[in-house]
Amino acid sequence: MRPTSSLATLRPDLGSMVSFDLEMNRQKFIATRLLPILSVELAADSFGKIPLKELLKRADARRGPKGDYNRIDWSFTDDSYATKEYGLEGVVDQRNARKYANYFDAEAATAKLVLHQVQLEAELRVRDLLFPGTYTPTPVDNEWDDAANAEPIDDVEAAVQRIFDATGIWPNAITFNEKVFRNLRNCEQIHERIAALGAGDKIKAKDINVAMIAACFDLEHVIVSGGVYNTADEGLTATPGPIWSGEYAAVGRIAETQDIIEPALGHTFHWAGDGSEPGGLIESYWDERTRGDVERVRHDVDEKIKYTEMWDVLSNITT
Repeated sequence: MRPTSSLATLRPDLGSMVSFDLEMNRQKFIATRLLPILSVELAADSFGKIPLKELLKRADARRGPKGDYNRIDWSFTDDSYATKEYGLEGVVDQRNARKYANYFDAEAATAKLVLHQVQLEAELRVRDLLFPGTYTPTPVDNEWDDAANAEPIDDVEAAVQRIFDATGIWPNAITFNEKVFRNLRNCEQIHERIAALGAGDKIKAKDINVAMIAACFDLEHVIVSGGVYNTADEGLTATPGPIWSGEYAAVGRIAETQDIIEPALGHTFHWAGDGSEPGGLIESYWDERTRGDVERVRHDVDEKIKYTEMWDVLSNITT
């Protein structure tokens, strides 16, 4: 028998145990950076999306001979979102909690693990949408771990131009995983560009940071993923692997405002009407059958791509 909401106790003390933004940064999860949170009042709704051609069309702005002005109309296409509730629970056996109380707080540890798992699943959903998802990647000629021959600046610029040619809007972001970032720091083309930007000719890979890479690519946001998860099937020996594959990198236009009309890749639509919090609401209740506290984490979201044209995936990035 599931408890009613009146029997579930909200746990703000456990929620503050791990700040949502800090936890995501610590784990280097990037889902809500690529598809930023957009709070909505309804769990599901339609919204108007301005076609890109409408943003680029011309109009006669000359004042008429009788002092009147021409008027323009904007046409919208219908789009929609529908949030779903995702959640997981973990049981804290009362006997074990007391037995090991001198070693760790079983309740806090369980809540933290469940919270992490809910956030991991959200990360994987966004990865499956974008990396490469339904996109057909463009392979680069030389892998970016080929320090002498790689041409990442040229590869990224080609992707930037493809997005601009398709949309009339310049992208503002690139994403790749930690391994790719470390390879980029060794690329001769990157070193040459940093030197040309005024850093001098003595460049060490360890001194190259994200801001320098952003300057090389002339993009505002360099989003480096570093999250890992167990890629092995259940019951097999754990095999840690990156959530975001080193085979790909992607260039795109990510949202920078809370305006649903902003032409950008998309958003994570979040509905708080049933108590949800973006990173996961933590709450507890007592389960008499297992004689333990149950730590539950849940959130109501829909990871939504709005403009597919705002994303370009590169492949053959790592040997």
